[in-house]
Amino acid sequence: MHNQSKVLIFIDDEKTPYGEFTVPINFELDTWKLVDGDHSLKIVSKDPLGKEGIRKIPFTVRNGPAIAIEGITENEIVDGVIPLMINAYGKGDQKKFLIQGSETPHSIPAWLWAIIIGFAGWAIYYVVISMNVSL
Repeated sequence: MHNQSKVLIFIDDEKTPYGEFTVPINFELDTWKLVDGDHSLKIVSKDPLGKEGIRKIPFTVRNGPAIAIEGITENEIVDGVIPLMINAYGKGDQKKFLIQGSETPHSIPAWLWAIIIGFAGWAIYYVVISMNVSL
C-alpha cells in the first residue's frame, strides 16, 4: 500500500479520465483540443484509505476568432431595419502580433456628437454676441 493520494481528471461528462496522476502534480490543460463554449473540469481524488473527494470547476473556452457586434445587444427588443457592424478576429499563432484586423472599429457615440454640437452652438452664439457688441 502506498501513502500518496491519486487524482483522476475528467473533462465534461467523459466516462474515461483525461488522466490519472499521483499527487502532487503540475498539469497543463490543452484547450486547443476542446471546442469553444462551456466546459467543466472534474477532479476526483482518492486517498490511500480509498476515500474520495470530488471538485468540479466550470470554465469557458474561447480559442476561435472573437466576434464583436455593434448595433444590437443580447435580449434587446428591436423592430424595423437595424444596421449592424460585425467583426471577427483571431489570436493568430500567439508568437507574433497581427495589427490588421485585430481591432474592432466603433461608430462615434451619441454623447460625443452631443458635445460637438453643443460646442459648435456655443461658438456660433459667442461669435454673434461679439459682433453685436462691437457694432
